[in-house]
Amino acid sequence: MNNHNSSQNQHRTNNSNQHLSLYQLSGNYLQALDFLTDPELDVPMEAVNDTLEGISGELEDKAINVAKFLRNLESTAEAIKAAETAMAKRRKALENRASWLKGYIKDNMEATGISKIECPYFKLSIAKNPPALEIVEEQAIPQHYKHTETINVVQVDKAAIKAALAKGDPIPGARLSYGTRLSIR
Repeated sequence: MNNHNSSQNQHRTNNSNQHLSLYQLSGNYLQALDFLTDPELDVPMEAVNDTLEGISGELEDKAINVAKFLRNLESTAEAIKAAETAMAKRRKALENRASWLKGYIKDNMEATGISKIECPYFKLSIAKNPPALEIVEEQAIPQHYKHTETINVVQVDKAAIKAALAKGDPIPGARLSYGTRLSIR
């Protein structure tokens, strides 16, 4: 009967320790070690070894399970990283394809003289871009549109030239050009 009760107590102890964290198990192990090795208590060595072995086994099992969970997290993170790389590659390919298709439609609409196409889903139209500055001969640009940076590189002030040309001021060596783009609304 005494053996049966001690077996039930051991079973209860094991069940209650199943929910302890690794940190708690480590603390329990150290407390048990301290208590069981107290020379004043005169605990039989067999009892000390059995108790420490049981706690040690639980600690090892818990550590192994935590390490397995850790490996799973690392594996999942690696899979996500690989998926992100693959998705970024796919996104770039889709963006390039969309850009090509947009140019394809624009070029064909311009080649056939069609400026608008409407459907229930959207409207395609060839729209004029805002003027873009083209520097056709940098040396001919007047000096007051240029500035020198500290690295001694002469830079043309494109914003000032564009503004002056937009107001109608002629600037030698520069002109405004008007391109087109496809607008999908």
